[in-house]
Amino acid sequence: MSTPALSGGASLYSGFSRLCKGIAVFLIGGHILVHLLPSAVTYLALIPARTIPFAWNLITAGYIEQSVYGVVASTIGLLFIGKLLEPVWGPREFLKFIFVVNFLTSVCVFVTAIALYYITTQENYLYMPLSGFHGILAGFLVGIKQIIPDQELPVVKIKAKWLPSLMLLLSIVVSFFTLESATYLPTLIFGTYVSWIYLRYWQRKPETKLKGDPSDDFAFSTFFPEFLRPVIDPIASIFHRMLCGRTEASNDSDDHTLGGAPLPGSDPIEASRRRERGARALEERLAAERLGAARGAEETQIDATENV
Repeated sequence: MSTPALSGGASLYSGFSRLCKGIAVFLIGGHILVHLLPSAVTYLALIPARTIPFAWNLITAGYIEQSVYGVVASTIGLLFIGKLLEPVWGPREFLKFIFVVNFLTSVCVFVTAIALYYITTQENYLYMPLSGFHGILAGFLVGIKQIIPDQELPVVKIKAKWLPSLMLLLSIVVSFFTLESATYLPTLIFGTYVSWIYLRYWQRKPETKLKGDPSDDFAFSTFFPEFLRPVIDPIASIFHRMLCGRTEASNDSDDHTLGGAPLPGSDPIEASRRRERGARALEERLAAERLGAARGAEETQIDATENV
């Protein structure tokens, strides 16, 4: 007679999509593989000295967790954050985001490791096996910052827009007290930055056929406290012109205008509407979970009354 109560209480742990569950199985399978066959790490993890000719590890490294703690954290983060992001982006865009962020993050980590080797001449930068889903998880936090920036976390009362910044700050602080920071810190930093680049400039919006989120609320300086933004904005504008000026100009000429008039979605107002849709999706999901829990409690009370 306790099954209804369990179903209401389990609503938080249900509703995961097939895509998220499939990727979770893939992560768990990768961990089991390297646990049973340790030599597989050589071929699947990112080892900069062996990336050429094993170039596929730029893709596979992000899905290989070498520790039990890593695979548990990655699986939980994927399922629960994916439960929020996938309904807003759609399965195809969600999978594309994971693939692009994973690959470009691995490329950036590879280049950084080679540069550190030439600067320090320490060979451990070349032969340290780097892998894990944490770069993509960092990107998921940027996605949360984009769609529900003003949503407060229930326990700590911190707005969601600060999640990526707090995660990086905590990781940098921890790196001063551990010798293994090189195995995770570059991946977290590049995962955050690459995902912001993707969402800011490259992500296509099916409803408008346009790219990116040009709103001021999603500018690079919003990752920093208010008093630092006058310093960050000029620096960010330089990289903006270097990296994205040509793409933005192409968008302005081809996509953002029609007979001299701006298309819907090319301005911050449309970006604000997208965030509102994300907030509504979150509210609907939370309301459904609360309704399921309430129904479970009512059914339990009825069962208890009948038993009496």
